[in-house]
Amino acid sequence: MNEHLFAEIQPTPAAPPLPPQQRTFDDLGASLHEVTFVVFDVETTGGSAKDGAITEIGAVKLRGGECLGTYQTLVDPGRAIPPEITILTGITQAMVMRAPAINAVLPSFIDFVGSDSVLVGHNVRYDVSFMAAAMERAGREKLTHRSVDTLALARRLLRDEVPNYRLGTLADRLRLSHRPSHRALDDALATGELLHLLLERAGAIGVTGLDDLLTLPKMAGNAQAQKLKLTERLPRSPGVYLFRGRAGEVLYVGKATNLRSRVRSYFSTDERRKIGQLLRETHRIDHQVCRNGLEAAVLELRLIHEHLPRFNRQGTRSSAYPYVKLTLDERFPRLSVVRTLQDDGALYLGPVPSSKAAHRLIEAIQTASPIRRCSTKSTSRTAKPICTAAQIGVAACPCSGQTSDDDYREIVVGLVAGLTREPRRLLDPLDQRIAVLAAEERYEEAADVRDRAAALSAALRRQRRFDLLRRAGRVRFQVGDAWAELDNGLLRRCGNIDDPPSLLDNDETESPPVVDGPPSRNEADELLCIARWLDDNAHRISLELTTGELAEPLPRLPTFVPPEP
Repeated sequence: MNEHLFAEIQPTPAAPPLPPQQRTFDDLGASLHEVTFVVFDVETTGGSAKDGAITEIGAVKLRGGECLGTYQTLVDPGRAIPPEITILTGITQAMVMRAPAINAVLPSFIDFVGSDSVLVGHNVRYDVSFMAAAMERAGREKLTHRSVDTLALARRLLRDEVPNYRLGTLADRLRLSHRPSHRALDDALATGELLHLLLERAGAIGVTGLDDLLTLPKMAGNAQAQKLKLTERLPRSPGVYLFRGRAGEVLYVGKATNLRSRVRSYFSTDERRKIGQLLRETHRIDHQVCRNGLEAAVLELRLIHEHLPRFNRQGTRSSAYPYVKLTLDERFPRLSVVRTLQDDGALYLGPVPSSKAAHRLIEAIQTASPIRRCSTKSTSRTAKPICTAAQIGVAACPCSGQTSDDDYREIVVGLVAGLTREPRRLLDPLDQRIAVLAAEERYEEAADVRDRAAALSAALRRQRRFDLLRRAGRVRFQVGDAWAELDNGLLRRCGNIDDPPSLLDNDETESPPVVDGPPSRNEADELLCIARWLDDNAHRISLELTTGELAEPLPRLPTFVPPEP
């Protein structure tokens, strides 16, 4: 009787118990020598997984370069084996006649694979698809193990060395001791040997962890793949990374929850704008480990402000942020866009991202308030010609000569209130204007006013966030095992419980003074960064201390964002 009719399972030696500090499989940063690979192959009746069936399963379990066991069984496919498949594999109908059905084989195969292994195959998607179809027909859940395809790895690591990437060709050209024969176990053994050879090749470019291996097929095809060695020392920790050029200049600054994984993703074959040029100019990659995401976000921003890397976009243009200014030291105050802050008693709104955004804010304010729009000197009450806004009655301009000082003072007082503590003074007229235009079916005009209102509401909301954080004084809070201290909205210290001081520790520096006016441009960037982080983690924050007021006394502002269709 043919000895391969029934399953042959060589027992797997018991693995030693894991020490408490050893990483589990769920940690994708596990070293490759710690990972258990199950290399498997299936022979089938041909076709696709939908209309074909498995005739043989072979597998080998490997860890740390050692074979832990093998698995082999013929399977009764429950249908005729096509002649061409018999010629290819040598598996005949007589050989599988007394073999177990797939439903009887699956439990032993699942037990052999285990729960913490990585599946490996040459064109592994084919083998996994047949196994998944068999699982589904048997009413079992599909295997959720991660998988490695030696075909994809070979294409990346052996290009130009072999005429093709068939398993037989690779076994011949690489002189593997196991040769594939279109029988499941032989092919699995050859694939396992190929895997070890490919892991050696991958190690030469810094692939040492499972996460590295899973992403390698995308990375190794990059023209700058040899620079993957620059990432060898990167930890799998949160922090900030800096791409540096030949002269040590900072080209790009970024943050990540997993430094190694994030930086290596730049070597993906994805054609992202400017990434190729960045990698070509990179000669060194530095990093700083951070205790948590807040520290990483703030440190990234401060480094961007310091170095102004040319491959960064966000944070490098803060020096150009304008402000919207309401003059209060002249007879007829007006609005303007300015680049500098002065101690002139004026009311400043901002900074805002661009001059276009600043002018949009002024348009919104002027739509809701009759503040003057012309630049006529306020000392001249009868200057001519009269501006268009005054002629049509939408602005109380001094050029008209019809607005008294007292009347204009009331307009300014109302505008100041609307920009500070009573935003409804400005937003309600805009809302009413939108309703009127919509009722008159002037939809394009209504949409324009809506956009103005949305811009103004967003700017006031941003100003509130600035004010809220700055007037809170010193704030200390916990988020899980992390803690942080803010001084007038800026991050002073942070870290993990019972840890030494963080990178941002600066106890010797006095707290920054509370400023009545708007924040500086760099300060505004950091305030918004911290505010976004606090919003995202509000449900996890436990407040320990605040020396000021950390509460929002004003009602929520409308967004004016149109509903999605």
